[in-house]
Amino acid sequence: MDSFDFYAEPSETSATAELLVVATYFDQDLIGSTGTMLHGFYASGQLWALLIGVVLGYTFKSMFSYG
Repeated sequence: MDSFDFYAEPSETSATAELLVVATYFDQDLIGSTGTMLHGFYASGQLWALLIGVVLGYTFKSMFSYG
């Protein structure tokens, strides 16, 4: 992450109120970070736990529901 310097300048005074806006710009690659997250989800085995949970949940629902 790039370092940045923060300089708080006093806001201009107006007749109604003072407003100080502090913002930081983040340059994020949303598609790239999603791919990294999904790879970690797969590599840790959580994907298989999700699929097994969905199958078992549907099976139990079907076995114990009436009609």
